[in-house]
Amino acid sequence: MERTVRDVEDVLRLMDGLFAAEADRWTQAGGSEWWDGFYADREKPIPFFSNRPDENLADWLDRGLIRPGRVLELGCGPGRNAVHLAAQGFTVDALDLSPAAIAWARERAQTAGADVRLHCGDVFALTRADGPETALQGPYDLVYDSGCFHHLPPHRRVSYLQMLSRMLAPDGIFGLTCFASGAMGSELPDESFYRDARLHGGLAYTPESLRWIFAEFDELDLRRMRAQPQDSPHFGEDFLWTALFRRSGVGEGVTDR
Repeated sequence: MERTVRDVEDVLRLMDGLFAAEADRWTQAGGSEWWDGFYADREKPIPFFSNRPDENLADWLDRGLIRPGRVLELGCGPGRNAVHLAAQGFTVDALDLSPAAIAWARERAQTAGADVRLHCGDVFALTRADGPETALQGPYDLVYDSGCFHHLPPHRRVSYLQMLSRMLAPDGIFGLTCFASGAMGSELPDESFYRDARLHGGLAYTPESLRWIFAEFDELDLRRMRAQPQDSPHFGEDFLWTALFRRSGVGEGVTDR
């Protein structure tokens, strides 16, 4: 008889196992095979395959809500935001679970002449204080996540908040885009995902749920992403929320609109 639970991380890994059928697709504890297949055909009409940064990211830069510094991008995919941030003067670390995504991001960075440090692996393993020698070292002035958070099972929010605590500077900024309730993603309550052993394509969030989860942060901006036309220099789909938080009590909050 084997006992496998001794600490919180053991509990989290045990709960990851409940989603074993979807591990390659949705959980950081799984492999990268599904995502490698997803990125294999670069000509697929996937909106975020286009080499354009998020419109909210450009907006926050224009408004001075974020400024050049050290940035960690989670789930960077083909590197469109990482390359843009490097061009704006940021020192960029970008990571993704998929080797195929990292290879594409590396090509884009080289073509643009952008200095982006790319890392392939599990976001939680690479940001653990007791992680491997390749672990990323904070603090970062900005942590940005465009589409990673909504693919995590509910229990991994615990890991996510711990990661932000380790990686963000005392006055650091956290930016997020995620599925918007009523537009994209599953609106089932958290417990239903464990009954079904499925994440149903990703979790939808409301502004209230995001404020509750990130209650230790000060809200700077929270709104729907603005849809962008094909000829726009920026990416934008209105089925996503965009949110910007500061770690400490600096600055004024902005309500969703």
